[in-house]
Amino acid sequence: MSQCPVCKKPANPEFKPFCSQRCADVDLGRWLTESYSLPAKPAIEEEEEAE
Repeated sequence: MSQCPVCKKPANPEFKPFCSQRCADVDLGRWLTESYSLPAKPAIEEEEEAE
């Protein structure tokens, strides 16, 4: 059985991959407040390289 990525409890099939609605909401909140991010170059640097 997989673990909840937020609290590490066993995942509940109803809320998979989370264990509860609460952990799903915590994860959504992290995405919406940009707590999660992917590394990327600033757009200005990408435009300069294209020229």
